Amino acid sequence: MKDIVKQERDKRYNDYVKDVTPKTSLPLACLKAFISGGIICTIGQIFTNLFIHLGADKEDAALFTMLVLILASVLLTGFNVYPLLAKWCGAGTLVPITGFANSIAAAAIEYGVEGEVFGKGTRIFVIAGPVILYGIFSSWLLGLCYWIFTMWA
Repeated sequence: MKDIVKQERDKRYNDYVKDVTPKTSLPLACLKAFISGGIICTIGQIFTNLFIHLGADKEDAALFTMLVLILASVLLTGFNVYPLLAKWCGAGTLVPITGFANSIAAAAIEYGVEGEVFGKGTRIFVIAGPVILYGIFSSWLLGLCYWIFTMWA
């Protein structure tokens, strides 16, 4: 009897999920991500060229461009525009620097009502934390492999 009730509950839940899950076209989603990611990268390149034209060397221009993209991402998140872009663009807004800045800013805004320490301080890296952790771990692992390789080479 319990199995029948469980199966019926599971079937109703699966039907509900099918009803509320938006229907998307994979080719269209890929096209939107490609175009929007390309636009973000093109904007970044425009800023890099502008900073070089203003007298910065390549490295400094790249750093200034990252700052501009981070600032733009945080401002758009703060004004609740970035989620709208992300909804339309999909994965195209996950260009690493803008997506990373958005994840940190969104967490800070969302948990800010819980206070500076127990809200923002403890939860600001909820989304970005795994990226930082695995980035550091994989770079350490790669460094270890490089060190072992240079020891034998």
